[in-house]
Amino acid sequence: MRGFLGLAHNTRPLNDLTLGALCYRESGMRKEIEQAIALLEKKDPKALEHALELLQDTVFSFSMKVCGQREDAEDTMQEVLVKALPYLPKFESPRALLVWLYKVAKNRCLMSRRKSRFAPNRDLSLEELMPDRLELARLAHERPVNPESLAIRSEQAKRLRDAIQRLPPQYRIILVLRDMEGLTDDEVGDITGLRPGTVRVRLHRARLFVRQTLARDGYKQPGPKRAARAGFKKISSQSERRPASCKALFAQLSDYLDERLDDSLCQKLEEHFDGCAPCEAFLASLESTIEQLRKAPTEQLKPAASAKIRRELLAKYPFPHS
Repeated sequence: MRGFLGLAHNTRPLNDLTLGALCYRESGMRKEIEQAIALLEKKDPKALEHALELLQDTVFSFSMKVCGQREDAEDTMQEVLVKALPYLPKFESPRALLVWLYKVAKNRCLMSRRKSRFAPNRDLSLEELMPDRLELARLAHERPVNPESLAIRSEQAKRLRDAIQRLPPQYRIILVLRDMEGLTDDEVGDITGLRPGTVRVRLHRARLFVRQTLARDGYKQPGPKRAARAGFKKISSQSERRPASCKALFAQLSDYLDERLDDSLCQKLEEHFDGCAPCEAFLASLESTIEQLRKAPTEQLKPAASAKIRRELLAKYPFPHS
């Protein structure tokens, strides 16, 4: 029986946030894609339009998260559907359609950089994403995250979108596909052409970047800092006593939260957390960020506009039935 954050022997009680993390698994195949394949097999005009509606929503929602601009997302959606129409009868596997659809949408989003406010294409280092001692002190003195506070309000949603847009595109694509679209590491690898290990590294650094950006933006607002400063000396001395172990820990946090480590390594990490309150607080902060990404609201086209686009596409590009 796994306990706190997936560890086998921790006796601390599970809170709601931890339980949510334990219950989360890679959901993989989006149900909309499976439904679209089933509808296409009917070879019926109404079923076809419903299938296009499902694909339309999927592509537009993904494109909005990646491009950040409605105009680019609408252009991407229309181009992807135009390219998809001749091939849709040939897709028998939902996975094949999913990989093809996201791959074409991804490539189109990257080509739209002239319009979208893409962050510079650079590599993120683990070193720059690690918290300094002052932030660790602040985290250690903050109250535990209340799961109910993770409900995404409009202001929080905007901050989250802005943080995602600041990610270099090679990291943003991975984060959106994995944590926001709910795909598996293997599916993300097939879409991006990356090895699973590279997907995991980029995902972890993308999560750390978003966490860091949200923390910095949130802490710019005026608020009590006395507690953090009062504990700074104590936290600093703790961090200085084990900098190597703390640094090694940060590289494993996403695998830890996603339950991808074996029990022996989990035990070592838990022993570290038991003696390092700042690292445990940082882990909670990262977990909160991942939950926000997974619960972020999706943007969709208005139904009337969506239906108009489908009608125009079907009139201009007739669907091949064989």
